[in-house]
Amino acid sequence: MTNWLITGVSGGLGQALARAALDRGDTVVGTCRRESDRARFAALAPGRAIGVLLDVSEPGGAERVVTEAEDELGQIDRLVNNAGYGMVGAIEETGLDQARALFEVNLFGAMAMIQAVLPAMRARRAGHIVNITSLSGFAPWWGTGIYGASKYAFECIGQTLAQEVKPLGIRVTNVAPGGFRTGFAGAALVEADRHIADYDEGARQSKLSLMAGRGKEHGDPAKAAAAILDALDAPEPPAHLFLGEDALRHAREHFEMLEAEMRKWEGLSLSTAHTE
Repeated sequence: MTNWLITGVSGGLGQALARAALDRGDTVVGTCRRESDRARFAALAPGRAIGVLLDVSEPGGAERVVTEAEDELGQIDRLVNNAGYGMVGAIEETGLDQARALFEVNLFGAMAMIQAVLPAMRARRAGHIVNITSLSGFAPWWGTGIYGASKYAFECIGQTLAQEVKPLGIRVTNVAPGGFRTGFAGAALVEADRHIADYDEGARQSKLSLMAGRGKEHGDPAKAAAAILDALDAPEPPAHLFLGEDALRHAREHFEMLEAEMRKWEGLSLSTAHTE
């Protein structure tokens, strides 16, 4: 039996993954921001679904939840950083305070969870940290720059952490989903503070596209959860896992674009060395 700590289990991919883990007999400590969601989660599997209240941006909250979980379960085998929210709007339209608030949840909240679980994982020389990032962390598009920036940074932390803790027996997997029917384009999506008409034909279309596609996304959260379980249970789990046809396609297109640009400007790139 595996002990999980999953942030953001009130719905979406976090809840789907928690349900999949519970269905196979594991124990899941799941965090929610509202008491009603916490109670509903705990009722999924009394005794094994342990709901706790947490806003991941709350100072000291990560340490509190991890300490309580370790005291009750003995150890946390897998941490899943899933809590977060999206934002649409052009860079110029987004207030700095609004951007900072997004980073507090999507990046620093997850970083606090990582730092809280690592001491015990290091002591055991075992553990697995799973970061739910986003396709936006690889292939951004207009109107999602601030959200994408938080996921770019999260990707970097995950990749660097993987190198740092691999010698200690700890694994790290970054999961980058595409479009799934999780409610991301609903309550979990906020709009930039300001409206600048010059961006109506570009960045603003991102929100309209997301809203139009809400509930029609190709991705099934339950199947995503099953895929994540398969990946984590593998003898050699992946460092990166793209979920969904759209995630794979857009990531490949982005990498191909970068490769083409590097080839085009390779001569200039190599022209900067000292001539002895």
